[in-house]
Amino acid sequence: MDELELQASTQRNPKLSAVVIALCKGMIDREADGQLWQWLLNMQITVSDYVETLGLDLILDEAEGYAFLRAREYEAESDKLPRLIARRQLSFHVSLLLALLREKMAESDAAGGEARVIVSRDEVLEMIRIFLPEGSNEVRLIDQVDSYINQIVKMGFARKLKGSDKMLELHRIIKSFVDAQWLAEFDQRLDEYRKQLLPQGAN
Repeated sequence: MDELELQASTQRNPKLSAVVIALCKGMIDREADGQLWQWLLNMQITVSDYVETLGLDLILDEAEGYAFLRAREYEAESDKLPRLIARRQLSFHVSLLLALLREKMAESDAAGGEARVIVSRDEVLEMIRIFLPEGSNEVRLIDQVDSYINQIVKMGFARKLKGSDKMLELHRIIKSFVDAQWLAEFDQRLDEYRKQLLPQGAN
């Protein structure tokens, strides 16, 4: 399907337009966006061809139930297109929390636990506390952790359970976003951060 055919296809197919627009805004989740998800499955090849013309790749995990767009990487500088999907700029502590939650999900999967991975705010607090300077103000720490959690929820990596703002269900998309390369790069930043926390003169 060439570019003109793709453009004509979106003009006469509002379902295709709805799916592409939703993907450009974020991700499509099977549970939260059931109708869009079904449309996407029915038009997967067409959607993939269309976003390819925009320099994007469709990432779809049917088993886990999510899909999103990723900017295509080009080796030749002359082939590169303007970036349509902005890179996520994450603070160190939000990156740290993502890495810890990814580890939590891996532990649950390895133990043969339920598909749903749920953590409490208290668990998140304890996970992140050991990476913060000793003597951190407790009230301020809780406020900070709540802020990090809200950012992760806003980005679609987790959702708060109904009736309890202190319980989080992790989204499987974390596995795609936090891959081996991401973790390797973050580990380097984490080592530098740990050195900063050490008292002067300590090894």
